[in-house]
Formats: sequence, C-alpha cells, structure tokens
Amino acid sequence: MKISKNGTAKSTNDKHTLSVLVSYNLNALLRIIGIFSGKGFEIDSISFGSGKESNLARITITTHGDEQIIEQITKQLHKIIDVVKVNDLTYDSFVERELALIKVNATRSSRSEIMQIAQVFRAKVIDISPQKLAIEVTGNRDKVNAFIGMLDPFGIDEIARTGSVALKREFEGTV
Repeated sequence: MKISKNGTAKSTNDKHTLSVLVSYNLNALLRIIGIFSGKGFEIDSISFGSGKESNLARITITTHGDEQIIEQITKQLHKIIDVVKVNDLTYDSFVERELALIKVNATRSSRSEIMQIAQVFRAKVIDISPQKLAIEVTGNRDKVNAFIGMLDPFGIDEIARTGSVALKREFEGTV
C-alpha cells in the first residue's frame, strides 16, 4: 500500500496513468511501444495526439503493475531521446476521459428506450438509420463500460473506442 497525496491508500498493483510529453514524430511512439513489448510491460491503452506546441505531442498510457514495474517503465521512458517529460498521474488529482462510438441495433420499438439510456449517460446520437443508431459517449472507463453494458441487450453492431486521455488537475481546493 502507498498513501497518495490526498491521503487515500493505493494498492501497489493499481492501474497507472502516465502522461508522456514527446517530440512530435511517430518514431517516439514506436520507441515507446518497443520498450513495452521488449521488456514485457503491458499497455492497457495508449493515446497519441498533438500538444499545445506544434513540435510536441502528448502520449497518455494506461498500464498496471507494482511500484517497481512502474518505476522501471518510467526510467526506460526517460532514456528515449524524443521524450521530454514523463508524469505518473496516478497519485495526483487528474481528469481522464475516453471516447466510444457505438453502433447499436434500434428497432422502432426499442429506439426511444435506447435514446433515454443515452440521455441518462449524457451520450449523443450522432447517426441514425432505420435499423441502427450510432451513439457517442465520453467519460471515464467505468462510465463507458456501464453504457456499453446497458446497450448490449439491444445488440451492439460495432464499437470504436479511444484510449484514455488525461491531464493533471490544477485546482485542488474546494468549491
């Protein structure tokens, strides 16, 4: 167990969210993936996108392991020439989101129920046809999984899902 900055106990085999700032090129992504595959580390999800500056990109990696494994991963990432900064956000307060696009079977009789479920999850219907609805949902992994679980009985045709994206939360006070 490790105590986080906000005083909560964390298991030493929790999911870890790493935010990696790199020079904007695909070689950086390939090298990072190479480290994970070469050393046998697991990637739960990975997202790559341009950053605030045009020459930098942010890679968000979710992985899991004990403190020793995460420390090894961090050290290996720092060795990559394209890596500018590595942050393990796990013990900080941070905002994390995933995006999922779900195509679900929607008969005339089930369409309104599916749309009500989408409304509860603050999801958006982004495409409609006589037999299907395409719905966009964003949120943390648990919310996206719960939404997919609610749609499953209707018959999911396709799912496209991003990995997590995350930023450190700056505000740490109370509202």
